[in-house]
Amino acid sequence: MGHPPEQKQATHERILEAAGTLFRRQGFSGTSVENVMRAAGLTVGGFYAHFGSKQALLIESLRRIMSGRRIEWFQGIEDLRGTEWLSHVVRRYLSRAHRDGEIPICPLPAVLSDVVRGEPPVKEALAEEMGRMVDAIAANLSGDARASARERALAAYALCIGTLTLSKASQGTPLSDELLMAARRCSVLLAETSEPRT
Repeated sequence: MGHPPEQKQATHERILEAAGTLFRRQGFSGTSVENVMRAAGLTVGGFYAHFGSKQALLIESLRRIMSGRRIEWFQGIEDLRGTEWLSHVVRRYLSRAHRDGEIPICPLPAVLSDVVRGEPPVKEALAEEMGRMVDAIAANLSGDARASARERALAAYALCIGTLTLSKASQGTPLSDELLMAARRCSVLLAETSEPRT
């Protein structure tokens, strides 16, 4: 006799929660299905009732985490725009607390190298979620003759992800903090617009 749909959904969520935590700590290749199921308090045999493969788990987990991050990252600054808005967003993301947290908030620094070597469906899922994040950033910026709002959003997002990745990689050295501070200070330049030259 099968489990009720609500119980199956609750179990599915437990697996995703456990996977999200482990992927952010250890990366995709460093996390086994067995580790995920153990962290969820389940047996390995039940995994394939929920996911067709480890890759399917990564895709759903990435989508879930990045969707949640979009909501949290922009919360409470709905009345801001342009330079002030972007400055808040970048300071939230490029913080020591974010870099040093036991469970990283953002999965990208931990899983990007795995995605680079991954199959096309993983790359497509990541690109879609990154595109949604960029669209959300662009909606709060303006463009000018030098760069469109989308170009500014792409650059700001790349600055955040790249800086956090490098800062985590050099954690414990003076350069790690220097990277965070430099990116936070320079990020405002990405939102500044000017009148086109005549």
